[in-house]
Amino acid sequence: MSGGGGTLMRKLSASSPYLLFSARCLNALSLAPIQLVTFINAMSGEGRAHVWVSLWIGFEDGGWGSVMDKKKVDEHEAGSVALPKVDRFGFVKPEANSADGLTRSRSAFEYEREERRIRKWRKMIGVGGSDWKHYLRRKPHVVKRRIRKGIPDCLRGLVWQLISGSRDLLLMNPGVYEQLVIYETSSSELDIIRDISRTFPSHVFFQKRHGPGQRSLYNVLKAYSVFDREVGYVQGMGFVAGLLLLYMSEEDAFWLLVALLKGAVHAPMEGLYLVGLPLVQQYLFQFDHLVKDHLPKLGEHFAQEMINPSMYASQWFITVFSYSFPFHLALRIWDVFLYEGVKIVFKVGLALLKYSHDDLVKLPFEKLIHALRNFPEDAMNPDTLLPMAYSIKVSKHLDELKDEYEKHHGKVSDSRVKQKLQQLSAADTASIQLEGQQICD
Repeated sequence: MSGGGGTLMRKLSASSPYLLFSARCLNALSLAPIQLVTFINAMSGEGRAHVWVSLWIGFEDGGWGSVMDKKKVDEHEAGSVALPKVDRFGFVKPEANSADGLTRSRSAFEYEREERRIRKWRKMIGVGGSDWKHYLRRKPHVVKRRIRKGIPDCLRGLVWQLISGSRDLLLMNPGVYEQLVIYETSSSELDIIRDISRTFPSHVFFQKRHGPGQRSLYNVLKAYSVFDREVGYVQGMGFVAGLLLLYMSEEDAFWLLVALLKGAVHAPMEGLYLVGLPLVQQYLFQFDHLVKDHLPKLGEHFAQEMINPSMYASQWFITVFSYSFPFHLALRIWDVFLYEGVKIVFKVGLALLKYSHDDLVKLPFEKLIHALRNFPEDAMNPDTLLPMAYSIKVSKHLDELKDEYEKHHGKVSDSRVKQKLQQLSAADTASIQLEGQQICD
């Protein structure tokens, strides 16, 4: 499963991407839908919306398992069926936003600048990521700067796997994902099925009921609920898994989810989804104090209006801004989140409040709640918001607040997490013991 993207790129290496902008061309490749999604995101941007529409046609025609009838394709292309207007990420655009800046054609200068940027990244990571670790050791500051500027979309899936540590987990655990999906059952299956249609409902890959996107999302969530039965499944996990599936295969997405929740690189985040959401409670405590420290006037106004972060910021942490924020902004945040850790969520949250500070301090309770859940469009511009977020220093204060929280509420234990990662890297595949919470390689 994880090698689908590479096989796909080899199949298409001799073809111009522009030959793919029709349903006939996509169907002729005889590829699984998730492989097509992988290829779409390996393109460098121009025309991707057209490919998403073609993929949508394939879903509506009943899937990609059989060859599409030429007459039916021609009918679609002739306009007998209303095709969705989608942005370059595959989200259906409301008519009012059809002229959105994200879908406009880029100038020759912008296109060439993006191509230069992609070449720099390809040189940095090497073929299939072969040079990544060497470059990271030699030039960590260059890597950090480039990630903060945004990972090229055509390389995003691969780079996310490299910086999260999930690629190593996958290579150390061949066959485990298949075992989890095919041979095990989960007590969370009905809950997952119930929530599937609520995850990115405006994206063409997930719109089709029981379609390939929804099946892939179900498989990843079900596999994780078996992999860690104590965490199981929580609704917010669907948006995280769904975002990952738009940039990688099922198996890759599963192991990246494992890397995040078990702490392959940064502190484990499974406490976001454990009973009682203990890590969410800790993060909200920390964020509340950061607001009072960095934005004292706004913090005082919140106290007067009896506003606390649980009323507006819980989803920021549970889904890492993937739930209701513009997708292009969420992607830029995820680039930094996977490399630098959860502190970027605090920084972005503070930057949003700082950007809207003068308006927020004037609002009464009801209007304040609405504003905190619906920030203005200009606040969502990543080129404005993220530099502001990067300038906010929180690391030392976060550590102090964590210690203070743990003194009063106890520690969010990570001993079980460390034990599980050790098992993943040390044991033998044949000894998989799912019920004993021991997933072995």
